[in-house]
Amino acid sequence: MKPFIAYLSFILIFGNLNSGMAQTTLRVAIGQIFCLDGDREGNFHRIEQATREAADQHADLICFPEMALLGWVNPDAHQRSYSIPGKDSERLAALAKKYQIFICIGLGEKVRDKLYDAAILISDEGKILAKHRKNNILSELMDPPYAPGEGVTAVETRFGKIGLLICADSFLDENLVAMRDEQPVIVLIPYGWAAEEDAWPEHGKELHKTIQNAAARIGCPVVGTDLIGAISHGPWFGQVYGGQSAVIDQDGNKLASAADRDREILIVDIPLRARK
Repeated sequence: MKPFIAYLSFILIFGNLNSGMAQTTLRVAIGQIFCLDGDREGNFHRIEQATREAADQHADLICFPEMALLGWVNPDAHQRSYSIPGKDSERLAALAKKYQIFICIGLGEKVRDKLYDAAILISDEGKILAKHRKNNILSELMDPPYAPGEGVTAVETRFGKIGLLICADSFLDENLVAMRDEQPVIVLIPYGWAAEEDAWPEHGKELHKTIQNAAARIGCPVVGTDLIGAISHGPWFGQVYGGQSAVIDQDGNKLASAADRDREILIVDIPLRARK
């Protein structure tokens, strides 16, 4: 029995040591879903279905697109968005707790007379860990436009520090440099990547180049989640979101790419390097 007891002791000791070590792989789900402008309840239903699917595949985290509940540059969001915390974020937090999974998602945030294009990171306990407000707002596309946020956002989690940006934020080198200084182990970017219908699937290559540039400048893997659907308001009326969400590592390698113009919940195991 002594060899067995010694072996058991080793396993217990190693397990206790290992439990204090940083996780080296993050199992991420790309939540590339259909998002219909203004269809809050339908979009919420699609978000829950995707969250359940990701949890069933033991994902640690699921990343959804930009303005996933009411639609990007939808002026109705000025009247229909809530504060954060508020009704929408509380429902999403309940989902994260129910399915025991981290959720990153873009949604509107109303603060008095201002509407922000925001993204939040929710823990598997249903706690909002971070909120980012988009700063590169492309104000010409909605009247009145979104209010601009400031800077970049990163938060410590049990996986390491996670960074948040939103779509056009990743176009600005100053944001990428500021995020690099935060030294995240991974950055999550909800996108609303749209173009004319006949520009797809080629337009997906531009999305991948944008994510690759962000990953290289920041120096860590980046998850970029686009949606499926079409813009129904404003100067970009009729432009199409074509999906092709992607995960790019810090060396510019494409770890995964989701479907072109179709729903996909794609599971990716992402190696995390310790930051110096």
